[in-house]
Amino acid sequence: MRTTSTMARFITRNSRCFKGHPSPISRKKSHLSTKFGHRNYSLYVSRVLKEVVPQSGISSQTLDIMNTLINGIFERISKEACNMMYFRNRCTLTPEDIQKAVYLLFPGKLAKYAVAFGSEAVQRYIHS
Repeated sequence: MRTTSTMARFITRNSRCFKGHPSPISRKKSHLSTKFGHRNYSLYVSRVLKEVVPQSGISSQTLDIMNTLINGIFERISKEACNMMYFRNRCTLTPEDIQKAVYLLFPGKLAKYAVAFGSEAVQRYIHS
């Protein structure tokens, strides 16, 4: 019987889709993320704030904090979804992988609402 750490190494070693690439756990940052940096959501945060509270504004420092928060959450969800994809021996990231990653990372109702609103947004995008 194998131990848990040995099983984890066995699973990640044998779940590669492309033979030359390292497993997702030991992979370093890609050149794209270091070259182009993270995406900037400041414009979207400002627009949503103006829709919710029209008379209110937001400082640039607060926008930077919100941008960092959004990028951090996006990175955590994508890493978890990618790990789930590799553990299931698949080479394609599916919406189910992303939904399960959200359920793993967020608590109870927050995860439920995030998945519901995300699914609705995807359906609106597909049908537009």
